[in-house]
Amino acid sequence: MIVPGMIIPTMFAIWLMGLKRAMAINVRRERHARQFTQEELADRAGLSARYLGSIEREAVSASVTVLEQLAKALRIDPCELIRRPQRRSGG
Repeated sequence: MIVPGMIIPTMFAIWLMGLKRAMAINVRRERHARQFTQEELADRAGLSARYLGSIEREAVSASVTVLEQLAKALRIDPCELIRRPQRRSGG
């Protein structure tokens, strides 16, 4: 049984938020690299532009199915969309 505040669910929530942020950053980065608008990428992935915007703003947690649709539209491995972004070194 999951009880709010237990150590396992709390740790899972922290881990999940990290993946949601990673996906938001990576989707936006890959979309910009291809010079797609949100509307163009959403159309290629079979999603609404509003939903894609929600993913990029970290307002929703995308399903594995949506992850796959976005990866296919971007022609990349789905793992690339949830890989934690590299920290840029200052300098």
